[in-house]
Amino acid sequence: MNESREVIHSRIWEETPEADNPFAAAACYCSGYDVYGDLLGKASWVEYLYLLFKRERPEPFQAALLETLAVALANPGPREASVHAAMSGGVGGSTHASCLMAALAVGAGQYGGAHEVALAVACWQACGQDSTKWRDALRHPAQEERADIWPAMEHPPGFDPHGASCATPVRQTLDALARCHAAGALGWLQTHRESLEASAGCPLAMSGVAAAAMHDLGLDADQAEMLYLLLRLPGAAVHALEQREYGWRRFPFFANGLRLTNDPGPVGEI
Repeated sequence: MNESREVIHSRIWEETPEADNPFAAAACYCSGYDVYGDLLGKASWVEYLYLLFKRERPEPFQAALLETLAVALANPGPREASVHAAMSGGVGGSTHASCLMAALAVGAGQYGGAHEVALAVACWQACGQDSTKWRDALRHPAQEERADIWPAMEHPPGFDPHGASCATPVRQTLDALARCHAAGALGWLQTHRESLEASAGCPLAMSGVAAAAMHDLGLDADQAEMLYLLLRLPGAAVHALEQREYGWRRFPFFANGLRLTNDPGPVGEI
């Protein structure tokens, strides 16, 4: 009699079981590399991250590019919507997981969020380094068919519709990333930024810089969207913890709108 077995199909991961426990792994392989036998203590976090997404070892410039991008995106700051959402959860006493889920939900959208990055990566795939194609794409952004999920795009992806000029951190990040890979999309974006901004009618945003970097890393739109969500979580986490410590009385947003009619005062007061 043949015994049926469930098989996990994955091109990313493979495990061999312990001799005395088939549910415990003796060795774990990521795209052929022994994670705990070979990579641990030798590969950096971003090298392993690249291996997970691309299933191959990064070239030195790719590792440097991803390292620089990860630092730039790690903390968007307390005024950014996804971080603000996590802070609101923290100050309200939500669980840590809830704070991160709030950051992911709010940071997933089309205004500075992960889906905007995906749309911008799709623009790079369609336009490459062709100025004419970019001008048309920025003036007439493509609209997705899934209107039940994503509403019509209201601005060119990768650009800030409310910006007065390209923000200094955006320009600094673009310069740093372009030094890692001047021959790709980042170098071209650095050279043509002002003309692209003129076509878009608004300045380049951090999401646009991130999209160019993701394209240079060889990521598709779906991979870029997922990685962008992941890389911005550290800032959301630490700001949520900080606001939990401060309490609602020191919450930096909407303090004038908070009115308690029966405030019991600090715990322990009589």
